[in-house]
Amino acid sequence: MRDYPSDRVDLRSDTVTQPTPAMREAMATAIVGDDVLGDDPTVIELQNRMAEMLGKEKGLFVSSGTMCNATAIRAQTEPGDEIITEGYSHIYIYEGGGYAALSGVSVALVSGNMGIMEPADVAKAIRKGDGSLGHYPNGSMVCVENTSNRGGGTCYPLETMDAIAAVARENSCRSHVDGARIFNASVATGQDAARLARDYDSVSICLSKGLGAPVGSVLVGSSEMIARAYRWRKMFGGGMRQAGIIAAAGIYALENNIGRLAEDHTRARRLAEAIDAMPSFTVDLEQVQTNMVYVACEEDGADDLVSRLSGHGVDTLTIDDTTIRAVAHLHITDEDIDRAISAFDASQ
Repeated sequence: MRDYPSDRVDLRSDTVTQPTPAMREAMATAIVGDDVLGDDPTVIELQNRMAEMLGKEKGLFVSSGTMCNATAIRAQTEPGDEIITEGYSHIYIYEGGGYAALSGVSVALVSGNMGIMEPADVAKAIRKGDGSLGHYPNGSMVCVENTSNRGGGTCYPLETMDAIAAVARENSCRSHVDGARIFNASVATGQDAARLARDYDSVSICLSKGLGAPVGSVLVGSSEMIARAYRWRKMFGGGMRQAGIIAAAGIYALENNIGRLAEDHTRARRLAEAIDAMPSFTVDLEQVQTNMVYVACEEDGADDLVSRLSGHGVDTLTIDDTTIRAVAHLHITDEDIDRAISAFDASQ
């Protein structure tokens, strides 16, 4: 789907997509109100749809995935608490330390295998203030990222999701899914998104990644939790007025862009297998479960590889000194994948 012709193949992220003409039309014709006053009908429709799709009571539309996670944490913890999450999770690595600055909580990190935590390791990481002579923070919230970005776009097995949620309940912890790409996980595993999130107290879902909307995320959970999150959204500066214009893009994405995620997964897999067959690069094909390809190159060679690929019209991002990432999305065609394969081959 190339609605915006370009001489580049942009594999930096699935956040680079632009609204399609049909999505722009939905935005242009959206009926709007004042969301801070609670009367934007398009925002209300998006929130209700997302809550229903995830099997939760209510939803809250926010401006970004980071704000979604931030409001979820603040609404379900107290300052001095501790959250438990995987060592390379988005909440820990890519959200500016917001858990500490905005919620006043510390973090206990769990080592994962390709970004996937094991329930027993989560249980070991939960500390409680009671019985510690005041030494420990109160572990009060377990956060799971599905799909795992730094894991390579990997998906949690359903039984692992359920077991981690059970560990949280048994230890009097709230449970949260950073489900920025939960629909990628749903499509890849064949499990309904509501089933993946069934046992969790809250879920954040990003509209501006694989789903192709220009902006926005939705937090879903119980009515009581969402009421608290609404207050914190306001305090964090996230109240919006005629937000139905962008909420309409989210509704369009839910109606049109979920099933097609399988195309991104197929293209990412083809790119990964071709690159892994090249002598200069390595891809852990077990990681390639959705729309991401993590490519290992020579020591300290990531920046140079990104530069060489750019010279061939293919844009990627570095992850560390020896790894780059390529992400398939709705603007990437089969021909773009062919061109990317040729660019990697020429960049050896």
